[in-house]
Amino acid sequence: MYLEKLNLKGRTAVVTGGGQGIGFACAQALGEAGAKVVVAELLADRVEAAVAQLRKLGIDASGERLDVTDSAAVEALAEKIESSGGAQILVNNAGVAKSDVRAEDTSDEHWRFHMSVNLDGVFWCCRAFGKRMLTRRRGAIVNIGSMSGFIVNKPQEQAFYNASKAGVHHLTRSLAAEWADRGVRVNAVAPTYIETPLTKFGMQDAEMAKVWIDMTPMGRVGQPEEIASVVLFLASDAASLMTGSIVLADGGYCCW
Repeated sequence: MYLEKLNLKGRTAVVTGGGQGIGFACAQALGEAGAKVVVAELLADRVEAAVAQLRKLGIDASGERLDVTDSAAVEALAEKIESSGGAQILVNNAGVAKSDVRAEDTSDEHWRFHMSVNLDGVFWCCRAFGKRMLTRRRGAIVNIGSMSGFIVNKPQEQAFYNASKAGVHHLTRSLAAEWADRGVRVNAVAPTYIETPLTKFGMQDAEMAKVWIDMTPMGRVGQPEEIASVVLFLASDAASLMTGSIVLADGGYCCW
């Protein structure tokens, strides 16, 4: 009974930013659970490589190049997938973090870049895929937020990133409240520092990395598959009573 709730056979899952890191791990997790996976990624070479790797693992995978900041492109992709049955799962993972810029030195372009990808892109995807899920009265959306939506990181300065992720969290709650009685669940995962290309700048800085580890009760950074496991749960029927939840997967970081 319980293991069956994690079975995603017969469902299509779209993962934005699915070409590497957390996104690729999510695509693999959902695919291993039986979902047909669509890797939606900005860079064509990442799409091709990710799909090839997933198929080697026996996963039914396809790829689409997608710029999540282009609302028309997002709408077009949602409609394309709808024509072949639609997506029952959406993972909004695409995100950027060009950190270590003080608030007073943050340019308009730097602020808009982070908001455009991290927040606008999440909404464009939720809107396009969500409205189609609503017509079928079934769907699960999982947004990738961050513990930075709860706390202010140090030693790096990144007000723009923190604000964008706090926005993702409240957008998640807002959509969940609007769509709950129409069969679409919306949740988010808030990771700690995960060993991906996005955090490479900090991992290579001995002083910064020490602060990150010292402030984490578990004393380590996370791995992409640890976030993908939470995403799999939230996307599945095992989480059927959950909507509007922001699940911290932070190694205890926010306890202190």
